[in-house]
Amino acid sequence: MIDLYTAATPNGHKISIALEELALPYTMHTLNLSNKEQKQPWFLAINPNGRIPAIVDRAADDFVVFESGAILLYLAEKTGRLIPDDSKGRSWVVQWLMFQMGGIGPMMGQANVFFRYFPEKIAAAIDRYQGECRRLFRVLDSHLEEHEFLAGDYSIADIANWAWVRTHRWSGVDIDDLPQLRRWLEQIRARPAVQKGINMPPSAIDRDANDEQARQFAAEARRMVEMGQSRRSGV
Repeated sequence: MIDLYTAATPNGHKISIALEELALPYTMHTLNLSNKEQKQPWFLAINPNGRIPAIVDRAADDFVVFESGAILLYLAEKTGRLIPDDSKGRSWVVQWLMFQMGGIGPMMGQANVFFRYFPEKIAAAIDRYQGECRRLFRVLDSHLEEHEFLAGDYSIADIANWAWVRTHRWSGVDIDDLPQLRRWLEQIRARPAVQKGINMPPSAIDRDANDEQARQFAAEARRMVEMGQSRRSGV
């Protein structure tokens, strides 16, 4: 049994998708990020960085793993699935996993902050991060012209990148002219385990929507950003 500490974010959904794909039993513990539950001492004992997701593997002497990329690697290696056995194949998956961890995630995260949440609309910052998202999306689209998935068979690299790229509208980035990226998004979205995983837990809003619910969600996130600016502990 695995305890999953999570929230309805792309990083959180990476792990619930992987757990569903691997058919591993888990208990979900949803943290309220607005109430800063991730900063409580009990959770800092699990992840000193105070971020979700994190897991505790009860079948491995309560072994703790934090950082979403590290969790994906741990689960894949634990089960021998979603990552190849050979060194070159494994490296290929890890490379595309790191592409998400070092590029897609940080750039989309910053685009979200400046486009959706930051109290001031700083055009240069919005253009910078949306432009970098577009560049990274073009890299994916070009690669997917010759590959069904990112690194051979469907893997944790696809899960990690998909969980973020699917929220591209929330970052204000259009992909209408990237047909292979759209094909890959829909192909993965159709997987039953993915459909279940993105609802563990369900998002408070539809990130594809542009309605009052989405505006309220953005306003709450904006308050978190503003608090993070004034508190040394950050968000």
